[in-house]
Amino acid sequence: MNPPDTIAVIDFETTGISPTQGARATEVAAVLVQGGRIVNRYQSLMHSGAWVPPFIEQLTGISNRMLADAPPAAQVMREVAAFTAGCGLVAHNAAFDRQFWQHELALAQAPADAAPADFACTLLLARRLYPQAPNHQLGTLARWHRIAPAGRAHRALADAEVTAQLWLHIDRDVRALLPAGLAADPASAPLPFGLLCALQRAPRTGLARAASRYLGRGA
Repeated sequence: MNPPDTIAVIDFETTGISPTQGARATEVAAVLVQGGRIVNRYQSLMHSGAWVPPFIEQLTGISNRMLADAPPAAQVMREVAAFTAGCGLVAHNAAFDRQFWQHELALAQAPADAAPADFACTLLLARRLYPQAPNHQLGTLARWHRIAPAGRAHRALADAEVTAQLWLHIDRDVRALLPAGLAADPASAPLPFGLLCALQRAPRTGLARAASRYLGRGA
């Protein structure tokens, strides 16, 4: 079990856009963030028997031949669930990753508490915090924040690492919105994970008020 203030940033590569349309995961990565820095990483290809279409192979670089030798998807999901146990889960465009996380864990017959309903979404948070950004795609936000690439885009570990760095920028910039005395030192007292989940649903112009209300100091 991870310390309670640890965040796990998740990223999947898949054969398509939704498991409801028969898509399966081909790769998963998780990056653990604690005390304002990345402290651990997990990454694995995963074999489910699903076929990778040519355009997906071109996008991700993950081929059917690579997956033939990958560990079984159920094994990988049980491993990554254990790796992230006790963490708040974060993803960029979390609605996409959450559906694969829950679907693949269900197929792996993982414990129910390994698939929480709530993810923090760096896409939703970035739309509220950075309306001036050219767009809110992960690559665009990385360049806008001068986050160095961590490898090939559209590979799970590289994208998870960039998302983790974006999460740290978001944490810093949310603190700047808070009234004096509410923002704790990021190295010793990270912002509550639930606060970031609440802010991703708040109106763009009401973030400071929503944060103060969540922390019990505002109207």
